[in-house]
Formats: sequence, C-alpha cells, structure tokens
Amino acid sequence: MHLHEAAQALNASAVGADVALGVVSSDTRNLPPGCLFVALKGPRFDGHTFAAKALENGAAAVMVAADFGLNVTPALVVEDTRIGLGQLAAWHRSRMPAKIAAITGSNGKTTVKEMLAAILAAEVGKGAVLATAGNLNNDIGMPLTLLKLTPEHRYAAIEMGMNHTGEIAYLSDLARPDVALVNNALRAHLEGLGSVEAVARAKGEIYAGLKDDGIAIINADDPHAELWRGLAGEHKVLSFGFAEGADVRIEVQGTRDKGQGEPGTALPLAPCPLHLNTPAGRIETTLQVPGEHNLRNAAAAAAAALALGVSTDAVARGLAAYGGSKGRLQAHPCILGATLIDDTYNANPESTAAALSVAVEARGRAAAWLVMGAMAELGP
Repeated sequence: MHLHEAAQALNASAVGADVALGVVSSDTRNLPPGCLFVALKGPRFDGHTFAAKALENGAAAVMVAADFGLNVTPALVVEDTRIGLGQLAAWHRSRMPAKIAAITGSNGKTTVKEMLAAILAAEVGKGAVLATAGNLNNDIGMPLTLLKLTPEHRYAAIEMGMNHTGEIAYLSDLARPDVALVNNALRAHLEGLGSVEAVARAKGEIYAGLKDDGIAIINADDPHAELWRGLAGEHKVLSFGFAEGADVRIEVQGTRDKGQGEPGTALPLAPCPLHLNTPAGRIETTLQVPGEHNLRNAAAAAAAALALGVSTDAVARGLAAYGGSKGRLQAHPCILGATLIDDTYNANPESTAAALSVAVEARGRAAAWLVMGAMAELGP
C-alpha cells in the first residue's frame, strides 16, 4: 500500500511524499525498514513523542492524531490513532483473499487457534497460513495481525480477546470472518462483566461480524449454546462436543470417569486418541496434549477447519502434529518417573480444575508437580 492510497481509504489526510508502506508497527524498539509507525496513546505513554525517532530509525511514514502538533512527515493524519489502526486493518483485510476463522472463549482459545493453524498448515503449507502470534488478541494486537495478511495467505486463524462488552463485536467487524467460534463461556472477566451469562453474550458478539455466508461454530456442551444459536441469526451453525446432537461429535471410548463431573473418558496423559464423527466423515487421530478439555479444543478446531472446507485427512494430520503451547499444561518428565506440569500462563476456576484433573492422572503413575498461573478478574 501507499500513503495517499491509505489516506483515501480511511478518509484521512496524507502529508508529505506518497511513500510505499511496508509492515505496520507501534513499537519503536523493533521497527522494520519502510514500515508505517502508528503513534498510539495510553494512560502512561504517548507514541507521538517517538514519531520523529521512528522516521530516523527507518519508518517510511507515521500515523498521528489530528491534535498532534505536526512536525514530522510523511504522515497519515487521523482523528484517533487507535481507531485509525483498526480502520486500516479492516481495509487491508478486505483486499486480501484469505479465508478467516475468528476464535474466542473464556478457556482454550489460544490452544484452539494453534490447533487450527496446525490443521490449516497440513492442508496448504505453513507459509500460506497466518495465525495470531501468542495472545495478541486485543484492539491493538488483532489489527496488527490482520495487517500482516498477504496475497499468498489462503487462511488465517485470528484470536479475539476481551474484558468488556462491545470489544469482540468491534474486533469481529474489523476481521469480517468466514468462520466464527466461541469455545466456551466460564468464570473469567467477571470483574468487568458481572456474570457468566454476560460473558457468554459478550463472547457471542463474534457472530455479528460474520460474512453473510459465514458459519458459526458453537460448543454443544456449553450451557449457553442456545443463546449463541440465537446470536448467530440466519448464519449456518456447526456444533461440536460430546453432546449427542453435536455435528462434530467426540466419540467416547472406554469407561466414563465419573469423578470429573463431566462426560468423558479415563484418558492417558499423552498421547491421547481422538475419534470424531463429522458431516464430512469419521476422523481418527492422536493428540499430543492431555486432558478432556483438549478433546473439546480439538473438536472445536476440527469444526472450524471443516467449515473452511479443509479435508478430514488434514484435520487428522494437523491435530496429531500439534505439540502444545508454552505454559499451557505442558508435561515435563523429571527424575524417578515424576512429572512437572506447567500451566503457568494464566488461570480461572475451570482451567484450574482441568489442570488438577490432568495432575491427578499423572499422579497415578508417580509423583506429579503442578505449577499454576494466578487467577484474576473474577470479581467480588
């Protein structure tokens, strides 16, 4: 893209030469040459103070707010740089051919995103797939991810996070996904939203941004499944889970473990067999990550992939290739057969219960140590 072209698309002002713009960045500590530097402003920082430095360090142009005393060029002048970043991302996304799957949920959204990315890579190759890096899933990180789309990308797995009502709706409207998925709604972000139902409604905003022919992916085991069906409106729905009527159904193998309080099986720590009955046919594969919750995560990723038109063979190969994410139930062998389970990324009551369940499974073999993340935003 070029500076004047971007200004026209955003109904903004361009000052200075019509330079070509490469990647988009908001961090002067790591500026690729030829990039557009976005001067974001927050409670304790103001990127405008680094605008001149960004140009000195190789940025092609800067995006600045209209109320900034302009003394640098080339510049893209907008009313609000945070909103301008989102608008630029939405415009760029509209020009790219990739099919997009948007993913949110209280637990497991990063895991589902990574599982889906592995499936998509199995289908078309890693270079043709864009996925959210880490958890860059807010109104800054997600637009920056969309701006990395190139004509070579065939698919994108985009994670969306939130801590207040309206945030997911905004992100989904920018991304205009072909497939939108809510993994679950649990006791997270209660401090800002007040109840699990409010969390479910806020997560369900993701369906509002779907393309007209988009597909809504719904967790059939979640108590809020019918709420989400309503929020999906006229869009086609594909459900996943253990539930009898799920479209992508996890087939229970062996005896049910009554102690976990949810339908499931007595599972090995890893590898773990997974059997899915789907509209496209039966899928049999092996997961390298433990826990019943990861069976659901895998079913969610499979449902999203099938909705994107991916083959069942790629689903099986991609899920088998996924090796886990840092700080999310990673099992490390120790001396004397003991196991250290790293679940330090973050936590809420349900994710902690899942981690404890995996630790109990490991403890049946030898000593097990579980290191957990702290819980926050749970409200009073």
